[in-house]
Amino acid sequence: MADEKGKTYDTGIKLAGTILCTKCGVPLTLHPVTLGYMTSTFPVELPACPKCGFIYIPEELAIGRMLSVERSLEDK
Repeated sequence: MADEKGKTYDTGIKLAGTILCTKCGVPLTLHPVTLGYMTSTFPVELPACPKCGFIYIPEELAIGRMLSVERSLEDK
């Protein structure tokens, strides 16, 4: 987890295979991005296209950890 400024939350994503950008056809690489929900922001590293900036959020992350964080924030 991010407990120091400039650190990112660990999403657990490892690029085991090559994921290609559907627009550019180039391989996605891990890039620091900021996700936001309600009034909170979270710096994370996600697969993104180095050419067009498309960010890929894997389904298991979206319906797993991200959904859990959303529910926690809504309960506050």
